[in-house]
Amino acid sequence: MDIRSLRYFVEVVEQNSFTRAAARLHVTQPTVSKMVQQLEQSLDLALLDRAGKRFTLTDAGKVVLARAHTLLALHAELKVELRDLQELERGELRVGVSPQTHSTLAPWLAEYHQRYPGIELKMYESGTQAIERDLRTGMVELGTMLDYPGNAATWQDFEALPLVRSPLCLLAAPGSPWQGRSSVALAELADSPFIFYGAAFALNDIVLDACQRAGFAPRITGRSGQWDFIASLVRLGVGICLLPKMYCDTLEPAQFAVIPLAGPPVEWNLMLAWRRGGRLSFAARAWLELVRARMAQPGRLQ
Repeated sequence: MDIRSLRYFVEVVEQNSFTRAAARLHVTQPTVSKMVQQLEQSLDLALLDRAGKRFTLTDAGKVVLARAHTLLALHAELKVELRDLQELERGELRVGVSPQTHSTLAPWLAEYHQRYPGIELKMYESGTQAIERDLRTGMVELGTMLDYPGNAATWQDFEALPLVRSPLCLLAAPGSPWQGRSSVALAELADSPFIFYGAAFALNDIVLDACQRAGFAPRITGRSGQWDFIASLVRLGVGICLLPKMYCDTLEPAQFAVIPLAGPPVEWNLMLAWRRGGRLSFAARAWLELVRARMAQPGRLQ
């Protein structure tokens, strides 16, 4: 049973004539007859008791007619809802974001909302590992993830658009032994207390790996997933931390010592990721197009 044959059947009954129904539907009378016959065949029941050019409804025909108006109305509503989705007049955008990406994503989300006010913005805040899981399960369609040495296998399952690349810097309290230096080797920090990140955040793995390659395991005195809180602890002398230069540049210079790391750069590479081969919703595709356009602007990638 398909919607068109059902619509033709209703029109025939309401017009009490195959000929008049054909005229109303702007098709030929044989086409109408064929569609009604196909409906009967699909149901394996006669809907009309035919006698020449006249007909009456069978009991099955009466049941189908009673339900047909509801089904046709639901179909019309469905078409409107799907059209609204296509034209981005309704729907939802589900994006996994890390708390540290607000300053990067907020302007783009605001622009997206201005373009498509009917789309609900659903942001799921967590670290890279949780966002990767949510992308795999379909809880979110797009998500920010970090690219770093050792996670190459992850990208076999995801496509990604680079958003931000920023080297990590040493963040220390004012008056620290390294203040004023042009750079500091990571190995020089081996005896210092570190403030680290939540275990769910990829930055945790990035810095641990860098410390191990420098020949030491960091002594961790505290953890937080919020960079502002980490910075406050650093300023008060609880420990030191490695954070992206783009963030350190926003801090008050008089309250912190910010020193670049010597040697091979340890970087914070933020990507916007989505499942490879997955089908994105209209809302997600529109968001991705907007971000691509903004990233294509000269000098955008830091």
